[in-house]
Order: sequence, then structure tokens, then C-alpha cells
Amino acid sequence: MLDDVTLDLPQGSVVAIVGENGAGKTTLVKLLAKLYEPTSGRIFIDGAPLSRISAESWRGKLAGAFQDFFRFELLARLTVGLGDLPRAHDDPAVRAAVERAGADDVVARLREGLDTQLGPTWPGGVDVSFGQWQKMALARGFIRDLPLVLVLDEPTAALDAETEHALFERYAAAAHDSAGRLTILVSHRFSTVRMADLIVVLDGARVTEVGTHEALMARGGQYAELYTIQATAYR
Repeated sequence: MLDDVTLDLPQGSVVAIVGENGAGKTTLVKLLAKLYEPTSGRIFIDGAPLSRISAESWRGKLAGAFQDFFRFELLARLTVGLGDLPRAHDDPAVRAAVERAGADDVVARLREGLDTQLGPTWPGGVDVSFGQWQKMALARGFIRDLPLVLVLDEPTAALDAETEHALFERYAAAAHDSAGRLTILVSHRFSTVRMADLIVVLDGARVTEVGTHEALMARGGQYAELYTIQATAYR
């Protein structure tokens, strides 16, 4: 649940959403993805109410990955290709998505590459680790080339901080190179969050701070406190 949230998310920017568990981060991104409908208030896309846009039409403009991803026990290529059904069997598109997600190492270990059956419940199916499933889910989220909105809700929680940071550096650069794409990032790792153009801090289902990393650190509020605690822990 969110309470009295007013935000302006600039087109063509990378926006990070941070806060403690239960602050409403996932609720916010799912509202923006039209997975939830607001019980009050409205969401506008370039001045048009999101409520007037069909879910199918809006989701056709989205891409990304969530922390509660599904493990599709299919051929590896289909597990990725489901992210953009019209191109599910497009080999170059699938391979490009795998590369974007940094999942090349996962595919390289599969005995038949992208043609490997995933999932131990199938005859000859291969089980992979949670982190490997997560990378395949990331690849699925990156198969769509030019989404209007890219949502990344802690999709790399099973990966180490260095790998996550390198991946998001790549995504942030791609976001700035694309015409007008909005990238929304949810992460508990502040070394990743600090690269965002805008950081939104949620606490108790409310927005408490909004600004750049530098501005929020100078303010000395909740974000600065959380960042300092985490930075100290890594020393």
C-alpha cells in the first residue's frame, strides 16, 4: 500500500527506488506496470491517464524483470523468448538478450546450449541454480529492444554486488542512449543505486526524499544514513 505519493519520473532517465523492506517499492513499480490498479489517485503517461490505456497495449511497451520471477521449464531459448512472443524463435534476438543480461556463462554450461531443456521434472531436463534461473529471467526481460519503460525490481538479488554493478552500468548507459526510455531500478545495493539520475526514497508507504545521490548525501537525511551504513559495512 502507498499513501499520498506524488512523483514526476522524467522521460529518458534512470530512476532508482530505495527503502527498507515493506516501504512500498514493489507496489509502486507494479502500479506503474499496470499489474495493480490504484484505489485512489491517478497515473499519467505524457499527460494521458494510464487508466484509459488497455493493459495489453501498455504492457506491450514495457520490459524488465522482477524479484519474484517465474522458472519456465522450457527449452532455454523459449525461457528467454517468452519476453517478446513475436520473436520467441528469433535466434539473434534471443542471443542478444542473453548477452545483455550477462547470461552467456549460463548458456555456455548447458550441454545443448539454448536448445537445452530446463527443469528436472522433464525427461533429460537440466536443473540450474537459483542465480542461473535469475539470469535467464533477466535475459527474458531484455529481449524487447526498445521498450518505453524498463523495470528492474531487484532482479539480481542472487548475484554478487560487483556483477550487479557491472550489469546496471551497462543498462544505465543503454538507457541514456535510447530515445526517451525510462528505466526504473529497485535495489538494496547503494553502490548500484548511486548511478541513477534520480533517487526516490520510500518510508512507511510515503515518499520521503527525491534527488540525485549527491543532493541526498548533502541533505544528510534517511538516504545518506542508509548509504553510510552500507558503505561502512563493505569496508
